[in-house]
Amino acid sequence: MESQDIKPRVPQDEHIVENRELNIWEALIPVFVLVALLAYNVYTYGDEALSGSNQFILLLGAAVAAIVGFFNKVTFNQMMEEVAENVKSTSGAILILLMVGALAGTWLISGIIPTMIYYGLQILNPTIFLPACVIICAIISVATGSSWTTSATVGIALIGIAEALGVPLGMTAGAVLSGAYFGDKISPMSDTTNLAPAMAGTDLFTHI
Repeated sequence: MESQDIKPRVPQDEHIVENRELNIWEALIPVFVLVALLAYNVYTYGDEALSGSNQFILLLGAAVAAIVGFFNKVTFNQMMEEVAENVKSTSGAILILLMVGALAGTWLISGIIPTMIYYGLQILNPTIFLPACVIICAIISVATGSSWTTSATVGIALIGIAEALGVPLGMTAGAVLSGAYFGDKISPMSDTTNLAPAMAGTDLFTHI
C-alpha cells in the first residue's frame, strides 16, 4: 500500500469570515429606511416625535443595517466590535453634549444669560440694529455653545424690539439666526462642534 501524504490541519479562526463587498444600493438600504421612517414619524407625531419615538426609529434603522450585514456574512461579533469602537471614539463628545445641556440650563436659572441680554440691549442703536443683532447673538452663542438657547432668549427680545422700532421682522430673524449659528459653529462648547471632529477623527480646534 502506497503511503499517502497527510497534510497537517491548519486551525482556522472561526471569527475570520470573508465578507462580500456591498454595492452602492445595498449600502444605501439602511439610510433610505431610516430617512423614510423618520419622515413618517415626524409627519405622524409632529413635535412629539422628539419625546422618544425618534429614538425607537433609530433602533429600527440599526436593525435594518444589521440585517444587511448578516446577508453579507458579517458576524455579530464583528458588528459589536465596530459598535464598541465607535462608542469609544465618541464618548467624549457624548459627555460634552450632556454637560453643555446642563450648563445652558444652569446659566438660564442663575441669571447669567438674562444679564447678558440686559446689558446687550442697553447698547442697541436703531441705526445699527441689524448688525448689532448679528454681533450680540454671535457673542452669546459662542459663550453658551447653543444656537437654540440664543434664539430662544435674546432672539425673542430682539424680535420684540424690532417690532417696536419698525424694523422688518424677516430681516431681524435672519440677523438673529446668522449670529446664533455663526457663534454655535466656532464655539468650543457647542455640541455639534464637538461631535463633528469626534466622528471625523480630528482635533476640536483644528475643526474650528
